[in-house]
Amino acid sequence: MSRIGKKSLTIPQGVTLNIQNGMVVVKGPKGELKEVLQPGIEVKVDGQTLRVSRGDDEKQSKAHHGLVRSLIANMLKGVTDGYEIRLEMVGTGYRAALQGQKLVLSVGFSHSIDVMQPVGITFVVEGNNKITIKGISKHDVGQIAANIRKIRPPEPYKGKGIRYENEIVRRKAGKAVKAAGAAA
Repeated sequence: MSRIGKKSLTIPQGVTLNIQNGMVVVKGPKGELKEVLQPGIEVKVDGQTLRVSRGDDEKQSKAHHGLVRSLIANMLKGVTDGYEIRLEMVGTGYRAALQGQKLVLSVGFSHSIDVMQPVGITFVVEGNNKITIKGISKHDVGQIAANIRKIRPPEPYKGKGIRYENEIVRRKAGKAVKAAGAAA
């Protein structure tokens, strides 16, 4: 049995969870999230406790057991606390600015890059080189952060680029300098 899947979840105060037509709907103070249940997985609610179980021991059911429980746990945390990911830009002249619903990035290209703010996601720019991405869906926040990082990933020689906060970039040595007087 799945170690994660068999753990019960506690539904926080102020959050409602409904299961209807093979879909889990979680409503909380920050918003509403929906997730389609995988076939062979059952979700049971007893008061403020939620349990996920599987109907059979098929390979697919075993694989989805812990997944569904984790997805529901992420939904419960998202509608109560929300998620945020911080990015930082390292490099001379690298800047970020908000123009209405648009994040404008200057990252060393001849033109600026515009990233539209999706529904349910909020961008916050601190200073001119730190970006915070906030939202209630862990998946959406992580995907938007990865897409922004992909615009200019950190390079290993000077470390310039867009990176996650506290990300460690492994640096490489540049060209080896020839010994003095060896070739003149």
